[in-house]
Amino acid sequence: MKKFKLFCLFLFSVVAATGQENAQNQKYALGSQVKPFEANDQHGQVYKLDANTCYLLLSFDMSTGKVANSALTKKGKNYFGKKKIAYVANIHGMPGIGRFFAFKKMKKYDHRIIYGDDANLMTPFPETKDKVTVLKLDSKQKVLAISYWDPETEDLEKHLK
Repeated sequence: MKKFKLFCLFLFSVVAATGQENAQNQKYALGSQVKPFEANDQHGQVYKLDANTCYLLLSFDMSTGKVANSALTKKGKNYFGKKKIAYVANIHGMPGIGRFFAFKKMKKYDHRIIYGDDANLMTPFPETKDKVTVLKLDSKQKVLAISYWDPETEDLEKHLK
C-alpha cells in the first residue's frame, strides 16, 4: 500500500508539473487577456501596459527589428500617440557588446522602443519568422485581432484596423 501511495504521489507531481509547463508555454490567442507588464524603453523610462494601448507591436529578432524601426521612423514622431501603439523589441539574450551598439542606435529613434529583456515577457506572444506581431487590444488588454506585419514589404496601416 505504501508503494502505491508513493507511486500516486509521484504521478500527481509529474502531471502537475506538465500542466504548469504547458500553461507557461501557451501563446496569446484571440480573446486572451494579455498580462500587464512593465519594461524600460530606450530612454530608461518605464512603460506599463494599460488601457491606453490599442496596438502592441512585437519584433522578435534583430534583423526584423531594424527594418521595423526604419519603417516606423518614416511614420513620424507623433504616429505612436495618434494610433495608441506600443512597440516591444526582443533584446533578451543579446550579448553585451551587441547591446552597447544597439542601445546607442535605438536612442536616436523618435518612436518609443520598449525593451523585451525578459524571456517570460516575450514567450506568450505569438510570432512568425521575419515579421512583427501586431496585437489589437481592447481597453482591458483582451486580444481582438492578431496579424503579422512584414515591415519590408507592407504598410503597417493595413494591420491597424
